[in-house]
Amino acid sequence: MLEKQIEKAVCDYAKSKGILCYKFVSPGHAGVPDRMFVLPNGKVFFIEFKRLGCVPTPLQLREIKRLRSQQVSVFAVDNIVEGHYVIDKMLGWGG
Repeated sequence: MLEKQIEKAVCDYAKSKGILCYKFVSPGHAGVPDRMFVLPNGKVFFIEFKRLGCVPTPLQLREIKRLRSQQVSVFAVDNIVEGHYVIDKMLGWGG
């Protein structure tokens, strides 16, 4: 499954739960996560989407580490089921 297909399915699921989904770009700053999600309670988190079985690049890993060092939740997702799990967990529904 392509990255964009996973990203679309997860974003559609998040939107159905009342979560805002923004394509996240930072001009002049490569490696940032693909999407920013804003929960109804104001909490923000990011997801880096990858093709099934792929992992973030070293540059993406550096940015994920940088965000996490600021206490920001960042996830790397390579399939729809995992994406739905992240959404549910961030909403407080997952274990």
